[in-house]
Amino acid sequence: MASHRRPDKDNAPIVLRSDSDGVVTLTLNRPKHLNALSEAMIEALTAELDAVGESNSARVVVLAGSGANFCAGHDLKEIRASQDENWHRQLFHKCISLMRRIAEIPQPVIARVQGIATAAGCQLVAGSDLAVATENARFATSGINVGLFCSTPAVPLTRAVPAKAAFEMLITGDFIDANEAQRIGLINHVVPESSLDDAVAELANKIIAKSPVAVATGKRLFHSLYDRDLERAYAVAAEAMVSNMSAEDVGEGIDAFIAKRQPVWRGR
Repeated sequence: MASHRRPDKDNAPIVLRSDSDGVVTLTLNRPKHLNALSEAMIEALTAELDAVGESNSARVVVLAGSGANFCAGHDLKEIRASQDENWHRQLFHKCISLMRRIAEIPQPVIARVQGIATAAGCQLVAGSDLAVATENARFATSGINVGLFCSTPAVPLTRAVPAKAAFEMLITGDFIDANEAQRIGLINHVVPESSLDDAVAELANKIIAKSPVAVATGKRLFHSLYDRDLERAYAVAAEAMVSNMSAEDVGEGIDAFIAKRQPVWRGR
Protein backbone atom coordinates (compact mmCIF):
# COMPACT_ATOMS: atom_id res chain seq x y z
CA MET A 1 0.00 0.00 0.00
CA ALA A 2 1.54 3.27 -1.12
CA SER A 3 1.19 6.46 0.90
CA HIS A 4 0.82 10.06 -0.16
CA ARG A 5 3.30 12.85 0.46
CA ARG A 6 2.36 14.81 3.50
CA PRO A 7 2.30 13.03 6.86
CA ASP A 8 0.03 14.04 9.71
CA LYS A 9 1.48 15.41 12.95
CA ASP A 10 2.11 11.89 14.22
CA ASN A 11 4.11 11.17 11.03
CA ALA A 12 1.50 8.77 9.63
CA PRO A 13 0.71 9.29 5.93
CA ILE A 14 -2.60 11.13 5.64
CA VAL A 15 -3.77 9.40 2.45
CA LEU A 16 -2.99 5.79 1.61
CA ARG A 17 -3.14 4.49 -1.94
CA SER A 18 -3.32 0.91 -3.13
CA ASP A 19 -3.73 -0.36 -6.72
CA SER A 20 -5.16 -3.75 -7.64
CA ASP A 21 -6.38 -4.89 -11.06
CA GLY A 22 -7.66 -1.50 -12.15
CA VAL A 23 -9.08 -0.49 -8.76
CA VAL A 24 -7.39 2.39 -6.96
CA THR A 25 -8.25 2.65 -3.28
CA LEU A 26 -7.61 6.00 -1.61
CA THR A 27 -7.91 5.79 2.16
CA LEU A 28 -8.24 8.77 4.47
CA ASN A 29 -5.77 7.99 7.22
CA ARG A 30 -6.41 10.09 10.31
CA PRO A 31 -8.37 7.55 12.36
CA LYS A 32 -7.58 9.24 15.68
CA HIS A 33 -9.30 12.34 14.30
CA LEU A 34 -12.18 10.41 12.68
CA ASN A 35 -10.46 11.05 9.33
CA ALA A 36 -11.34 14.74 9.52
CA LEU A 37 -10.43 16.71 6.40
CA SER A 38 -7.47 18.87 7.33
CA GLU A 39 -6.10 21.25 4.73
CA ALA A 40 -3.20 18.85 4.14
CA MET A 41 -5.54 15.90 3.64
CA ILE A 42 -7.68 17.85 1.17
CA GLU A 43 -4.56 18.74 -0.82
CA ALA A 44 -3.23 15.19 -0.69
CA LEU A 45 -6.49 13.59 -1.78
CA THR A 46 -6.92 16.12 -4.59
CA ALA A 47 -3.41 15.36 -5.83
CA GLU A 48 -4.12 11.63 -5.80
CA LEU A 49 -7.34 12.11 -7.76
CA ASP A 50 -5.49 14.28 -10.28
CA ALA A 51 -2.98 11.47 -10.80
CA VAL A 52 -5.68 8.81 -11.07
CA GLY A 53 -7.60 10.90 -13.57
CA GLU A 54 -4.60 10.84 -15.91
CA SER A 55 -4.08 7.09 -15.57
CA ASN A 56 -5.08 4.69 -18.34
CA SER A 57 -4.83 1.66 -16.07
CA ALA A 58 -7.08 2.94 -13.29
CA ARG A 59 -10.70 1.97 -13.95
CA VAL A 60 -12.44 2.55 -10.61
CA VAL A 61 -11.63 4.60 -7.52
CA VAL A 62 -12.67 3.46 -4.05
CA LEU A 63 -12.74 6.20 -1.43
CA ALA A 64 -12.34 4.77 2.06
CA GLY A 65 -11.60 5.77 5.64
CA SER A 66 -9.23 4.00 8.01
CA GLY A 67 -10.36 2.81 11.41
CA ALA A 68 -13.93 2.71 12.62
CA ASN A 69 -15.25 5.73 10.71
CA PHE A 70 -15.38 7.12 7.20
CA CYS A 71 -14.99 10.86 7.70
CA ALA A 72 -16.18 13.40 10.28
CA GLY A 73 -15.99 16.38 7.92
CA HIS A 74 -13.67 19.34 8.18
CA ASP A 75 -11.10 19.51 10.95
CA LEU A 76 -12.91 22.01 13.17
CA LYS A 77 -9.92 22.47 15.49
CA GLU A 78 -7.82 23.53 12.52
CA ILE A 79 -10.56 25.88 11.34
CA ARG A 80 -10.96 27.45 14.77
CA ALA A 81 -7.21 27.98 15.06
CA SER A 82 -7.42 30.63 12.36
CA GLN A 83 -9.56 33.76 12.28
CA ASP A 84 -8.28 34.67 8.83
CA GLU A 85 -11.27 34.98 6.50
CA ASN A 86 -9.05 34.66 3.44
CA TRP A 87 -7.64 31.38 4.76
CA HIS A 88 -11.16 30.10 5.40
CA ARG A 89 -12.15 31.07 1.87
CA GLN A 90 -9.06 29.36 0.45
CA LEU A 91 -9.75 26.22 2.50
CA PHE A 92 -13.34 25.89 1.29
CA HIS A 93 -12.28 26.52 -2.30
CA LYS A 94 -9.71 23.74 -1.95
CA CYS A 95 -12.47 21.48 -0.68
CA ILE A 96 -14.69 22.45 -3.61
CA SER A 97 -11.84 21.61 -5.98
CA LEU A 98 -11.56 18.20 -4.32
CA MET A 99 -15.27 17.54 -4.72
CA ARG A 100 -15.20 18.66 -8.33
CA ARG A 101 -12.32 16.32 -9.08
CA ILE A 102 -14.45 13.41 -7.85
CA ALA A 103 -17.04 14.35 -10.47
CA GLU A 104 -14.58 15.26 -13.22
CA ILE A 105 -12.20 12.30 -13.35
CA PRO A 106 -13.30 9.66 -15.88
CA GLN A 107 -13.26 6.80 -13.39
CA PRO A 108 -16.37 6.12 -11.28
CA VAL A 109 -15.76 6.79 -7.59
CA ILE A 110 -17.25 4.42 -5.01
CA ALA A 111 -17.50 5.59 -1.41
CA ARG A 112 -16.80 2.73 1.02
CA VAL A 113 -18.49 3.84 4.22
CA GLN A 114 -18.38 2.60 7.80
CA GLY A 115 -19.15 4.41 11.03
CA ILE A 116 -19.96 8.09 10.64
CA ALA A 117 -19.95 10.29 7.56
CA THR A 118 -20.75 13.81 8.72
CA ALA A 119 -20.69 17.30 7.21
CA ALA A 120 -17.96 17.32 4.54
CA GLY A 121 -17.65 13.56 5.09
CA CYS A 122 -21.29 13.20 4.08
CA GLN A 123 -20.45 15.54 1.19
CA LEU A 124 -17.83 13.05 0.02
CA VAL A 125 -20.47 10.31 0.02
CA ALA A 126 -23.05 12.44 -1.78
CA GLY A 127 -20.45 13.58 -4.32
CA SER A 128 -19.21 10.08 -5.08
CA ASP A 129 -20.75 8.31 -8.06
CA LEU A 130 -21.73 5.27 -5.99
CA ALA A 131 -21.69 4.35 -2.31
CA VAL A 132 -21.72 1.12 -0.30
CA ALA A 133 -22.14 1.30 3.47
CA THR A 134 -22.19 -1.01 6.45
CA GLU A 135 -25.30 -1.52 8.53
CA ASN A 136 -23.79 0.58 11.33
CA ALA A 137 -23.01 3.58 9.10
CA ARG A 138 -24.63 6.91 9.99
CA PHE A 139 -24.86 10.10 7.99
CA ALA A 140 -25.45 13.74 8.90
CA THR A 141 -24.88 17.26 7.66
CA SER A 142 -24.35 18.42 11.20
CA GLY A 143 -22.80 21.86 10.76
CA ILE A 144 -26.10 23.41 11.81
CA ASN A 145 -25.47 22.00 15.28
CA VAL A 146 -22.45 24.27 15.69
CA GLY A 147 -24.12 27.25 14.01
CA LEU A 148 -22.64 26.60 10.59
CA PHE A 149 -25.05 25.61 7.82
CA CYS A 150 -23.47 22.92 5.64
CA SER A 151 -23.60 25.07 2.52
CA THR A 152 -21.04 23.27 0.38
CA PRO A 153 -22.23 19.77 1.41
CA ALA A 154 -25.69 20.95 0.32
CA VAL A 155 -24.53 21.08 -3.30
CA PRO A 156 -24.01 17.34 -3.90
CA LEU A 157 -26.60 16.37 -1.29
CA THR A 158 -29.39 18.20 -3.12
CA ARG A 159 -28.35 16.44 -6.31
CA ALA A 160 -28.25 13.01 -4.69
CA VAL A 161 -31.48 12.94 -2.68
CA PRO A 162 -34.98 14.47 -2.89
CA ALA A 163 -35.24 18.12 -1.88
CA LYS A 164 -37.22 17.70 1.32
CA ALA A 165 -35.01 14.87 2.55
CA ALA A 166 -31.92 16.96 1.85
CA PHE A 167 -33.32 20.03 3.57
CA GLU A 168 -34.33 18.07 6.66
CA MET A 169 -30.78 16.72 6.97
CA LEU A 170 -29.29 20.17 6.45
CA ILE A 171 -31.63 22.12 8.74
CA THR A 172 -31.76 19.64 11.65
CA GLY A 173 -28.30 18.11 11.59
CA ASP A 174 -29.88 14.82 12.63
CA PHE A 175 -28.22 11.51 11.87
CA ILE A 176 -29.86 9.04 9.52
CA ASP A 177 -28.96 5.37 9.51
CA ALA A 178 -27.77 3.33 6.55
CA ASN A 179 -31.20 1.98 5.67
CA GLU A 180 -32.69 5.47 5.53
CA ALA A 181 -29.70 6.69 3.53
CA GLN A 182 -30.35 3.94 1.02
CA ARG A 183 -34.09 4.68 0.94
CA ILE A 184 -33.56 8.33 0.00
CA GLY A 185 -30.81 7.52 -2.51
CA LEU A 186 -27.72 8.78 -0.69
CA ILE A 187 -26.12 5.33 -0.91
CA ASN A 188 -26.62 2.33 -3.17
CA HIS A 189 -26.16 -0.68 -0.91
CA VAL A 190 -26.22 -1.59 2.78
CA VAL A 191 -24.23 -4.64 3.80
CA PRO A 192 -22.94 -6.30 6.99
CA GLU A 193 -19.57 -4.96 8.10
CA SER A 194 -17.93 -8.29 7.30
CA SER A 195 -19.16 -8.05 3.70
CA LEU A 196 -18.17 -4.45 2.96
CA ASP A 197 -14.99 -5.14 1.01
CA ASP A 198 -16.61 -7.94 -0.98
CA ALA A 199 -19.58 -5.76 -1.88
CA VAL A 200 -17.35 -2.89 -3.00
CA ALA A 201 -15.19 -5.28 -5.04
CA GLU A 202 -18.26 -6.81 -6.68
CA LEU A 203 -19.53 -3.38 -7.73
CA ALA A 204 -16.09 -2.31 -8.96
CA ASN A 205 -15.67 -5.49 -10.99
CA LYS A 206 -19.02 -4.95 -12.69
CA ILE A 207 -17.75 -1.58 -13.87
CA ILE A 208 -14.34 -2.90 -14.91
CA ALA A 209 -16.07 -5.53 -17.07
CA LYS A 210 -17.58 -2.75 -19.19
CA SER A 211 -15.89 -0.73 -21.93
CA PRO A 212 -13.67 1.97 -20.40
CA VAL A 213 -14.76 4.31 -23.18
CA ALA A 214 -18.43 3.75 -22.43
CA VAL A 215 -17.87 4.15 -18.69
CA ALA A 216 -15.94 7.41 -19.09
CA THR A 217 -18.46 8.71 -21.61
CA GLY A 218 -21.34 7.75 -19.36
CA LYS A 219 -19.89 9.43 -16.28
CA ARG A 220 -19.12 12.62 -18.19
CA LEU A 221 -22.62 12.71 -19.64
CA PHE A 222 -24.31 11.87 -16.34
CA HIS A 223 -22.70 14.81 -14.57
CA SER A 224 -23.39 17.16 -17.49
CA LEU A 225 -27.15 16.61 -17.24
CA TYR A 226 -27.61 18.40 -13.93
CA ASP A 227 -29.51 21.67 -14.17
CA ARG A 228 -30.40 21.25 -17.83
CA ASP A 229 -33.94 21.37 -19.11
CA LEU A 230 -35.31 18.27 -20.82
CA GLU A 231 -34.73 19.50 -24.36
CA ARG A 232 -31.12 20.49 -23.72
CA ALA A 233 -30.44 17.34 -21.73
CA TYR A 234 -31.59 15.15 -24.61
CA ALA A 235 -29.59 17.24 -27.09
CA VAL A 236 -26.42 16.77 -25.05
CA ALA A 237 -27.20 13.07 -24.60
CA ALA A 238 -27.71 12.59 -28.34
CA GLU A 239 -24.35 14.15 -29.15
CA ALA A 240 -22.69 11.97 -26.53
CA MET A 241 -24.26 8.90 -28.12
CA VAL A 242 -23.01 9.93 -31.56
CA SER A 243 -19.51 10.50 -30.23
CA ASN A 244 -19.54 7.24 -28.28
CA MET A 245 -20.66 5.30 -31.35
CA SER A 246 -17.40 6.09 -33.12
CA ALA A 247 -15.34 4.30 -30.45
CA GLU A 248 -13.77 0.96 -31.39
CA ASP A 249 -15.18 -0.56 -28.20
CA VAL A 250 -18.72 -0.01 -29.45
CA GLY A 251 -18.03 -1.98 -32.62
CA GLU A 252 -16.37 -4.72 -30.59
CA GLY A 253 -19.25 -4.77 -28.12
CA ILE A 254 -21.88 -5.07 -30.81
CA ASP A 255 -19.89 -7.73 -32.66
CA ALA A 256 -19.47 -9.69 -29.43
CA PHE A 257 -23.18 -9.46 -28.70
CA ILE A 258 -24.08 -10.73 -32.16
CA ALA A 259 -21.52 -13.52 -31.87
CA LYS A 260 -22.70 -14.38 -28.34
CA ARG A 261 -19.19 -14.06 -26.89
CA GLN A 262 -17.51 -11.90 -24.26
CA PRO A 263 -16.17 -8.61 -25.65
CA VAL A 264 -12.47 -7.81 -25.57
CA TRP A 265 -12.31 -4.13 -24.72
CA ARG A 266 -9.62 -2.07 -26.38
CA GLY A 267 -10.15 1.14 -24.43
CA ARG A 268 -10.50 3.15 -27.62
